[in-house]
Amino acid sequence: MHITIKKFEALTLEELYAILRLRSEVFVVEQDCVYQDLDGKDQKALHVIGKKEGVVIAYTRLFKSGDYFEQASIGRVVVKKSERKYGYGHEIMIASIKAVREHLNETTIKISAQTYLKKFYNSLGFKAIGEEYLEDGIPHIGMVKNQLPGS
Repeated sequence: MHITIKKFEALTLEELYAILRLRSEVFVVEQDCVYQDLDGKDQKALHVIGKKEGVVIAYTRLFKSGDYFEQASIGRVVVKKSERKYGYGHEIMIASIKAVREHLNETTIKISAQTYLKKFYNSLGFKAIGEEYLEDGIPHIGMVKNQLPGS
């Protein structure tokens, strides 16, 4: 998988369409969740795009502190269903964590994780904070990762 990081205005129309299609495919159709994906925040985000043979198969969006949460954050973490068995979720998250440090100059990251993925995020150094809550009808938990500069 080849990973690139781009600001919103640097995305091509084809990339933007592929990102939105992947997010809809997983979050709306696969998870059977009707929610407003186009939330007006993509323009503030850094977009981490994973492509395989030119096709977007993994994606996250990053926010500096104050743009989404009080801390920097990673959201809309998604991997195409047919590609999940190859470790691309781990790979896109490692790249995203690194990008938060290198591009946003931040060392604390907060995420709103789907609860069933808690162990996955624990393996990346995130720790649960607070109680489980429903977001768009799906159980979530807040999680935070504190990383030392250069780690």
